[in-house]
Amino acid sequence: MNDTDFAKKSYAFAVRVINLAKWLQNNREFILCKQVIRSGTAVGALIREAEFAESNADYIHKLHIALKEANETAYWLFLLKDTGFIKENMYESMDKDCQELIRLLVSSLKTLKQKKETRR
Repeated sequence: MNDTDFAKKSYAFAVRVINLAKWLQNNREFILCKQVIRSGTAVGALIREAEFAESNADYIHKLHIALKEANETAYWLFLLKDTGFIKENMYESMDKDCQELIRLLVSSLKTLKQKKETRR
């Protein structure tokens, strides 16, 4: 997967997170809404920021932070489901996309680390 595809997937996820946040706000859930929107949109922003990283180390660092944000988003989605703010089907759909981003980030980071090790 190239950076553009990665950026598109993370952007589409951010759009879904914002739509979820709008729905949560309409249902008067503001605190968790802010948390999920912050972490969920940060994933794509960090991936986009990594496109213009100053070095390979900077690129890897930004992807690591994106991975942490994706993992945090998965936590908030799980919490929203378990507290009844979102239904199981909504959770499963959002979590599927979030887990795909996590897998892509983990895979990319492993590949980058392997390339770094072979250069030594």
